[in-house]
Amino acid sequence: MSEDREQVLGRVRRSLGRERLDDARRAALDARMDEPPQHTRIAFEQDALERFVQCAQADAASVARVGALADVPAAVSEFLASHNLAAECVAAPELRALDWPAHLSVQFGATRGEHATSVTPCLAAIAETGSVALLSGAETPATLNLLPDNHVVVVRREQVVKHFEDLWGLLRERQELPRAVSLVTGPSRTADIEQTIQLGAHGPRRVHLIVVED
Repeated sequence: MSEDREQVLGRVRRSLGRERLDDARRAALDARMDEPPQHTRIAFEQDALERFVQCAQADAASVARVGALADVPAAVSEFLASHNLAAECVAAPELRALDWPAHLSVQFGATRGEHATSVTPCLAAIAETGSVALLSGAETPATLNLLPDNHVVVVRREQVVKHFEDLWGLLRERQELPRAVSLVTGPSRTADIEQTIQLGAHGPRRVHLIVVED
């Protein structure tokens, strides 16, 4: 250690009322540096799905619960009708296999902003914050998450994880990582203008979660 650095550290120690570390204490601290980092996680006893729904609603997302994946198209139709929206949407190609009703006009693929409503799956739903994790890809175009005013996200019960760290584990298990992972917690909002909350400033003004129980 240089003499100048030792003088600086000495002044810091004196100001804190501390002495130089002895060799044993220094060795113990050096050993801890080699240990894996320990992260503090929010502890909760609540069912993960129930907490996810509660947190999502607290962040202004709306939630509908259905019994099976086959019920999703009807739930999308109900959402559109409840907001007096046209019976049309753009959906991720991954959802093409669902039995969409004849009265609902559904396109599959990306959007350039010409669609008012999008429907997408998710990789995971995080109970800790009520967030959904969305992946970009050919079957799940990222524009569906950002451009339409209304974003409907399909969440299956088994996709709910407790903490953010669980999400990173899911990503590491994938054979190929996506180009982008979006974490969405409720509608887009800002308070930049006169400290008044405005929805839809940088993305969808409505986020609707369809939770599939089975």
